[in-house]
Amino acid sequence: MPKYLVQGSYTEQGLKGLLKEGGSKRRMMVEKLAEEIGGKLEVFYYAFGGDDFVIILDLPSNIDMAATAIVAQASGMVKSRVTVLMDPKDVDQAVQRNVDFRPPL
Repeated sequence: MPKYLVQGSYTEQGLKGLLKEGGSKRRMMVEKLAEEIGGKLEVFYYAFGGDDFVIILDLPSNIDMAATAIVAQASGMVKSRVTVLMDPKDVDQAVQRNVDFRPPL
């Protein structure tokens, strides 16, 4: 199952909700969401600095991750970015592929 790194921050409105609900309820919501679409929450951390949270999800597909990210962003409560994570064995397979690439001249 593909893994995704989700990093982001809360908007002002999102921070107000976090103050009201607390961090554990947000984590439980993300865990429940992942399970409902056939995935799993692997990691959920809060941070400070450039990001307010760092999450790793195992989800069935890129479409599931895209749907989740779109709904979260549309809420206006968070701004996030998603990175697809690859297992070293996936990279092993990738470097074995023959790709005919020609750089621009």
